Amino acid sequence: MTILLILIPLSLGLLVAAIWAFTWAVRKGQFDDLDTPALDILRDDPAPRDPAERAPRD
Repeated sequence: MTILLILIPLSLGLLVAAIWAFTWAVRKGQFDDLDTPALDILRDDPAPRDPAERAPRD
């Protein structure tokens, strides 16, 4: 039963840390846009440019 004297305060401390982390993430805007990052993976990369176009012209 003495282990409860360690586990209860430890669990309460972890609960407070989790609530603080969630509140911090919400205030920093981590949950503002949940759809766009998932759709970015579906977009094609732009076509590579022709090396002749990159050469400086005089």
